[in-house]
Amino acid sequence: MLGKRLAGKSTLVSGGASGCGAAAVRLFAAEGAHVTVVDRQTDLGRNLAAEIVAGGGKAVFAEADVSSADAVKAAVAIATKAFGPPTKLFNHAGSIVVKPFLETTQADYDWLMNVNVRSMFLMTQAVLPGMLAAGGGAIVCTSSISAVAATPMEVLYDTTKGAVHMFARAIAVEFRDRGVRCNAVCPGFIRTPHGMREVEALTRLGVDASEAAMKAQQGRMCEPEEVASAALFLLSDEASFVNGAQLFVDNCFTAV
Repeated sequence: MLGKRLAGKSTLVSGGASGCGAAAVRLFAAEGAHVTVVDRQTDLGRNLAAEIVAGGGKAVFAEADVSSADAVKAAVAIATKAFGPPTKLFNHAGSIVVKPFLETTQADYDWLMNVNVRSMFLMTQAVLPGMLAAGGGAIVCTSSISAVAATPMEVLYDTTKGAVHMFARAIAVEFRDRGVRCNAVCPGFIRTPHGMREVEALTRLGVDASEAAMKAQQGRMCEPEEVASAALFLLSDEASFVNGAQLFVDNCFTAV
């Protein structure tokens, strides 16, 4: 049963136009959040915001390349103008490179670091001043099982998610006494277009990502709504004493 755990809260979701981000936008809006959807996928983002509004919720779309400081500042300005300074931030935007390490280029490195790590740095730095002025808030960063469980052909991706893990911890430590919590949500393999592309690429490169392997590792594919529910918990006051933590949504993948 849905409640109103984010009632009236200005909430920003980066990478919110599709996949787990879109599932989070829908769930947060159902919980009363005033959601700013930030993404570079313009049509999907605008359609999602319109869907929320048509259903009686509150949402706006801000187009942005989240690895660009100017674009991030502009997106936060749109959110602030529409709903006030965001006090809930879901740093979800991210991507992946699946490639043998010795074929991974410096361009791959720069691109994925920008999308997965720089974006969280920029978004958090842009949101925090308003969040602090409002008296505090909560941040969730999307990490991964790949922060602690390495996968062949994903050295670069694993490295970025390790950085996200520590980024969330460090933000939590620095801002705990100023009313800001920051945690990481760490999914396993997810049934999204992104997740299915990852499975296809790993299989093509000889890594066993078959249905049987998936069943052994985590029972089944994770659904995007399950990641959204975990992020909702971490953003809500129900997690008021959860700070600097990593919540694994992987059905024992990292426990086995």
